[in-house]
Amino acid sequence: MTSSPLAGRLIPRVGYGAMQLERVDRTAGTALLRRAVQLGVRHIDTAQFYGNGHVNNLLRDAVGDDVLIASKVGADPNPGGPVPLRPAQRPEQLRASVEANLDSLGVERIPLVNLRRLDTGPGLRAEGDQLVDLDDQLATLTALRDEGKIGAIGLSAVTIDGLRRALPAGIACVQNSYSLVARDAEELLELCRAEGIAWVPFFPLGGAFPGMPKVTDEPAVREAAVRLGVTPAQVGLAWLLHHAPNVHLIPGTADPAHLDANVAAGGITLDAATLAALDAVPTRPQEIPLG
Repeated sequence: MTSSPLAGRLIPRVGYGAMQLERVDRTAGTALLRRAVQLGVRHIDTAQFYGNGHVNNLLRDAVGDDVLIASKVGADPNPGGPVPLRPAQRPEQLRASVEANLDSLGVERIPLVNLRRLDTGPGLRAEGDQLVDLDDQLATLTALRDEGKIGAIGLSAVTIDGLRRALPAGIACVQNSYSLVARDAEELLELCRAEGIAWVPFFPLGGAFPGMPKVTDEPAVREAAVRLGVTPAQVGLAWLLHHAPNVHLIPGTADPAHLDANVAAGGITLDAATLAALDAVPTRPQEIPLG
């Protein structure tokens, strides 16, 4: 598996998104995280609002300093609500969320914190007092970085204009919805590549919401999988790694076999003809209701 820079470290490009560990117990979650590290994963994406600290507590017990932990702020848990999250965009909420992450992770410094903006979908949108200027949010995160509580700043669900505004603050990565079948953010990816910013796509295989197209449904993906003797999901992940050198993946799963397959996607080589066929897959419209 190849490596690429992220938040000041050179790490393998296939990481792990820990959100699905919300639904497993401590024994299973700890075992899965330790298996990920054994397979070479050195980038794990989490948040305090994943299980209201449950996932962070698992990480606290299961991984060491050699793993780059990336958490996120900008939303809080909303137990019992129609959507399990509520916006938490105000500067004081961002600071409180960083402090909560520090506590549940049991660390003095989080290597990377992503600001989950609500400028673009899928998911939540900000209203009322949650409509906060990006500069005010970055001022808070920069102060936390100066205090040594976070190591690097990332942005999630951000527009290209938002990223351009944020560049002077020093942005380590961008997390946006992006896959083989949903490439609306191509210009944003290219800006990240030009600026030396890691691109960390979420929903890398699509299909996370009704109305969101699935990479694994595409005939070209399925044909490539048969030809290469791998799964369609592995083809979708491998395409992302081939598409741009600054891509870092964080596919999530609670299943050990899927974890093994996701990590193995980092070793799949796509030849020129296969890449051309996959590149020709059209971007599909995403008809996703807002949360």
